[in-house]
Amino acid sequence: MLRGLSMVVPADLLCGIVNVGDDLVMHGLRICPDLDTITYTLAGLDNTETGWGLAGESWRVMEELSALGGESWFSLGDRDLATHLYRTQRLAAGGSLTEITAELLARHGVGLRLLPVTEDSLATVFTTPDGASLRFQEYFVKHHHSIEVSSVSFEGAEAARPGAGVLEAIESADRIVISPSNPMISIAPILAVPGVLEALRSRRDDVVAVSPLIGGKALKGPADRLMGELGHPVSNGGIASLYREFAATLLIDFSDAEDAADVIDHNMDCFVTNTVMDSPERSETLAMAVLSA
Repeated sequence: MLRGLSMVVPADLLCGIVNVGDDLVMHGLRICPDLDTITYTLAGLDNTETGWGLAGESWRVMEELSALGGESWFSLGDRDLATHLYRTQRLAAGGSLTEITAELLARHGVGLRLLPVTEDSLATVFTTPDGASLRFQEYFVKHHHSIEVSSVSFEGAEAARPGAGVLEAIESADRIVISPSNPMISIAPILAVPGVLEALRSRRDDVVAVSPLIGGKALKGPADRLMGELGHPVSNGGIASLYREFAATLLIDFSDAEDAADVIDHNMDCFVTNTVMDSPERSETLAMAVLSA
């Protein structure tokens, strides 16, 4: 979505507020999967084969670690490791995550801003029906998001403070876009940081969301299954019920045009367009729809 917006809006006018509930410390390194994936994608360096990490990766460190019997279920490419080493080094030297993110963006030639929603500890935690708890990457990567979930919580959220510039970005934006990400585990952790939801509510008329569902299915990831497991209707109406208090407009795909009435019943405007971003051209077209909806 940000790549599409960057095709129609000058980079210095764009700002992304990014989830950090997926972050983890592995091998002593601070890893920020969402920040890094967005950075690599906007720089044109994303690995389209894996969906994460850098293109043209090698895996010699992980192969050697695995051979030694070390923990290697969360695979890090050799080039990607440099990012995590740099971040960890800069954090230890007193740099903020916001500052370090800006440095990495500049290094890769990306002109827009990315703001971690918080600098404080925030962790997405899944509880299973038998009472077990899993951190995000354990659920998503180690177990391939195949385990049934009974609840999701955001550890540390109550004490977290919005990151530098986050509330100011929401307050000053001409248009606020909720990307077609998983509402339960990509959008909800951002909303859990005190002050963010309130800021969005105050700007509701300027908030446009893009549904992550097409025909009741997520194109990628477990959004549809998680919504069902957590008791939400797996439909565009279900998305509207989650977003209606802070977003005035929902974009849905042409194939789901019959859902428009259900969205409108949830006190949201509904804009029907193509929401599948399977090419740069379609990303650009959706970005233009988001700006005009």
